[in-house]
Amino acid sequence: LSPAVVGSLLMFVPAQPGASGAGQGPAAATTRRIDLGAELTAKHFRSSGRSAAPVADRPGAVRVSAGDGPGVVWIEGTDFGLGTLEVDVRGKDTLNSSFLGVAFHRVDDATYEDVYLRPFNFRATDPARHQHAIQYESMPRNPWMVLRQTFPEEFENPVDASVDPNNWVSLRLVIDAGRIRAFAGSASAPALEVRRLSQ
Repeated sequence: LSPAVVGSLLMFVPAQPGASGAGQGPAAATTRRIDLGAELTAKHFRSSGRSAAPVADRPGAVRVSAGDGPGVVWIEGTDFGLGTLEVDVRGKDTLNSSFLGVAFHRVDDATYEDVYLRPFNFRATDPARHQHAIQYESMPRNPWMVLRQTFPEEFENPVDASVDPNNWVSLRLVIDAGRIRAFAGSASAPALEVRRLSQ
C-alpha cells in the first residue's frame, strides 16, 4: 500500500446547550488547529500498525507509512465528541493501494469510527469502483466489507469529479449524535451522509 500524506487538522466543537451563560451563543464554540508536524516532534503521536514522519516540503504535514491491514496514527491528548473535523490529505491514484482519512471516537486501537477516501476510485470509469470512493466504518463490528454486503451503497459514495486523486484533498467531517456528513474537496454538498453505527 502507498503511504498517505496528511496536513494540519482542524477541530471545531460546538457549544453544548446549557454549557455557557445566556447570550454567549456561537462564541462559546471551540476551534482547535492541530499542527501535525509539531505533534509528531513533541511525540504526541501513537501508532497502531503505521509510522509517521515529517514532510520536508509541506510544513506541518506528516507522511503515514504504508502497510497491510488497518493502521491508524492517533494524536494523544485530543478529546473530540461532536462537531467538525477537517484535514487535508494526499494519496495516489494507484489501484487498491491508497486509503486515507480520519479515525475518531477511539475506545482502543481496534474500536473506533472512521471515514476514508479511496483516491484510485475517484475517477474510475467502472461504475462499481466509482461508487466506492468515500467510506464510513464503525470498527470492529462494521468494517467496509460487512457494510457493503449488509447495506449495499449506503455507507460509501463517489466524490465530486473535480477532486484530483493525486493532489491534496480537503476532507471535512461534520459529526452529530446520529449522523455524519463528509465533504471531499471544494464541493458544497456532502459526498457522504450516513447514520452512525457507533459501538
